[in-house]
Amino acid sequence: MGFCCGAGMIGSFGTVRHYNTLVHNVPIMYCPVCDRIEVLPAIEGEYEILVEYAQGDQAPEVDFQEFVNIDHISDLFANCVMTDEGSSFGDVLKAQIDISLDLLGIAKKLQDDVWRESLNDRLFKLSERLKKYNMRKQISQRSA
Repeated sequence: MGFCCGAGMIGSFGTVRHYNTLVHNVPIMYCPVCDRIEVLPAIEGEYEILVEYAQGDQAPEVDFQEFVNIDHISDLFANCVMTDEGSSFGDVLKAQIDISLDLLGIAKKLQDDVWRESLNDRLFKLSERLKKYNMRKQISQRSA
């Protein structure tokens, strides 16, 4: 499983910048706490070949899915805690908060103060991100 700063990495498709080239629809894992992004290890070789060609052609943007056939999508995200497919970012954040709350209960029972503090920090960051997400969502709904 992909973990970052103690949080589970979320499987998704996203845009990755490689020097001057944007690569769209890349299978990635991202951390909702610290924003770390990694290209999925299963397709990293294909990704590196594509960006090498794109940079050689000085292409400002390429679409990963136009050049690489991914026929094993169901297996692709097997190492991720969850995917954001079919879910909003708010739903992903809520699920991560639920997981962290469950872990916090275990940390309290074990009287593990270091782990508890780490989970409290994670919960604070996730809660702040959820608040910001909900505020942006409300603003966009008002202007629509």
